[in-house]
Amino acid sequence: MNFLNKMKTRYTVKKYNPQGKVSSEQILQLKEILNLSPSSINSQPWNFVFINDNQVKKELAEVSYFNKEKILDSSHLIAFQVLKNVEDFEKQIEENLPEGSINYYRTMVKPKGEIEIKSWLAHQVYLSLGILLSACADMGIDSTPMEGIETDKYDDILKNDSYETLFAVAIGERSEDDTNHPMVTTKKRLKSETVIFEV
Repeated sequence: MNFLNKMKTRYTVKKYNPQGKVSSEQILQLKEILNLSPSSINSQPWNFVFINDNQVKKELAEVSYFNKEKILDSSHLIAFQVLKNVEDFEKQIEENLPEGSINYYRTMVKPKGEIEIKSWLAHQVYLSLGILLSACADMGIDSTPMEGIETDKYDDILKNDSYETLFAVAIGERSEDDTNHPMVTTKKRLKSETVIFEV
């Protein structure tokens, strides 16, 4: 199956098979794929936390609103985090990026102020979300991106003072009776001619 067909059949899973597990080999691949995600000036202001421990998953599920059951029944949960302090980010790029990239940040991003900088950093993490969902589709792994979580409580549970959680993704194997499957609920998108143009 080519990638286009895989994207036609991928969807956001609403109900997981609790016996369905993502293999350790696939998890290693996903970790490497996320590490290769693109970001503006190769800034990489992120942290990806793979959660497989049942107790930690239970704690996170309790602070995930209507996503609780998805998390409990999924194989793994991945928390996507961003560097909390701008100073830490600046130190990271000064230690790892070439002068041209650092100058871009100093002249094009930093003058906009802390709120805009943090928004720009978060945008980079969202780029990696697209990479993960596409990789899962290609590998036959079901997934559920979730902003419906209490991010501050995720931070308390995961205990990483340098990063803060933006969103999470559950991965695993869909339940056979998941009513959101495209064979039950037709996948809906805006017509391509209303959103895609050539000039």
